[in-house]
Amino acid sequence: KLDIEKGTPKCIENKIKDFNKSSNCNNAKVDEYIFLGNTVYTFDPGNCGTDMTIEVISSDCNSLGYLVGIPGNTKINGAEFSTATFIKTAWKK
Repeated sequence: KLDIEKGTPKCIENKIKDFNKSSNCNNAKVDEYIFLGNTVYTFDPGNCGTDMTIEVISSDCNSLGYLVGIPGNTKINGAEFSTATFIKTAWKK
């Protein structure tokens, strides 16, 4: 059983279970933020590869986009993700 924070939406829990299976890094994690007034989750694969992307997913499990990677993207829906407020780590490997 994975140690997923209480209150995490069920669909995010299911995505975390899949993410855990596909993630090769020991420091993979999922963080919860408030971004543009909404709760979002970042699926960070860790730093055991180069140019890996961090997927940003809404609390109802819609993909909003990807951060970093080869283009070094810092925006989601045209807004700088640096304006997001960190809430907690929902899961870490």
